[in-house]
Amino acid sequence: MYGEETSAAPKKIHSGFVDLGALRVHHMHGGRGTPVVFIHGLGSSGYMEWRYNLEPFATRHRVLAPDLPGYGRTDKPRVRYTIPYFARFVRRYMHDCGLRSAAVIGASLGGRIALELALEEPKLVRKLVLVNTLGLGRPQVRIAQMAYGLVTIPRVGEAVMGFARDALSWAPRTIIRRVAARYSGASADLSRTMDDAYLDDLREMYATDGFHNAYLSTVRALVNPRALLGGHHDVTRRLNELKIPVQLIWGADDPLFPLAHAERAHTLIERSQLAVIDGAGHTPQAERPEEFNRVLHRFLDG
Repeated sequence: MYGEETSAAPKKIHSGFVDLGALRVHHMHGGRGTPVVFIHGLGSSGYMEWRYNLEPFATRHRVLAPDLPGYGRTDKPRVRYTIPYFARFVRRYMHDCGLRSAAVIGASLGGRIALELALEEPKLVRKLVLVNTLGLGRPQVRIAQMAYGLVTIPRVGEAVMGFARDALSWAPRTIIRRVAARYSGASADLSRTMDDAYLDDLREMYATDGFHNAYLSTVRALVNPRALLGGHHDVTRRLNELKIPVQLIWGADDPLFPLAHAERAHTLIERSQLAVIDGAGHTPQAERPEEFNRVLHRFLDG
């Protein structure tokens, strides 16, 4: 793979913390060159979401992947976790890291945050990569995804999160992988897509009480009648405002955000490219990382 590290090569990406005012932020960072900022999705973190992608890009780029507030190892304040809140955080993070602009890559909710940044602060985003992104149409809601609706119900959401935390501690790893695959549409080698290190990180995050509040607050801001029926988070009508190069990368079998979303966005964004990754669901960056990284290398270095 282009840019792949050998097992004996020293790591270029490192874990660290930065302080943004009173907020202690964990991020993965390293490499030299033009800056690239990776934004993770719901229920994830920078080190979990992009675990197969950061290291290859540090050979040519300065790579940064923060954990959003409420997620990963970043502080978890009691605030309203909304898309504008996350976008303001990314803007402040980039400023404090000395970035005047960067290529910004976002997956799922992270893609919608990246879109918010590109539309509201266009000078900050030099290139934009959207991976199976929220906000390009109304999501498909199937039986497996109904849990997102359940957690919006007071007390029920808290009980669901508590059950998920407990299940991560006692359920066999094969069962956890199968359940997660039903939500994400993953069909690749699940023992690699969700390897033991990933499950350990997931267990660690779910054990944090502050994460439960942040997750529920985020989902409740996204899944409500105004958002769903009114298309509150759908920015399709604004896509023609994007004048920068945009790369859409989509897992063909995503059960939540279908390929039709990406195909329509591709027709509406003047300088866009679309790469469809067959045999991948909602997380092509983890399910088909070699192919994902090849597409991303072409776009960033082109």
